[in-house]
Amino acid sequence: QVHVVESGGGLVQAGGSLRLSCAVSGRTSSRYVMGWFRQAPGKEREFVAALNWNGVITYYADSVKGRFTISGDNAKNTVYLQMNSLKPEDTAVYYCAADFGGLGGVTERGYDYWGQGTQVTVSC
Repeated sequence: QVHVVESGGGLVQAGGSLRLSCAVSGRTSSRYVMGWFRQAPGKEREFVAALNWNGVITYYADSVKGRFTISGDNAKNTVYLQMNSLKPEDTAVYYCAADFGGLGGVTERGYDYWGQGTQVTVSC
């Protein structure tokens, strides 16, 4: 059984940084895509960043390019989202998602497994 668990959220002032972690257990394939999504109050969940199993291919939403970095540690089965220069509009619940079928991508339907989310709040 696959488990996806996020951690690292919290409260930070605008301009600050946070690093989110996503631990995956029960992985079913060595070829996977990991993604980060977020959902702000009253808004739909949106794509943030993703990377493939070898870490070579990464992609980002335009709103976070240059500020956020996704990376992975295969030995630890963990994916990270380093968030710098945070803005109040980055406030959201951040979700980690995993796909072992080769889809992934920027839409939710590309992912089969989801974590419970971690709250990120950026104050002015």
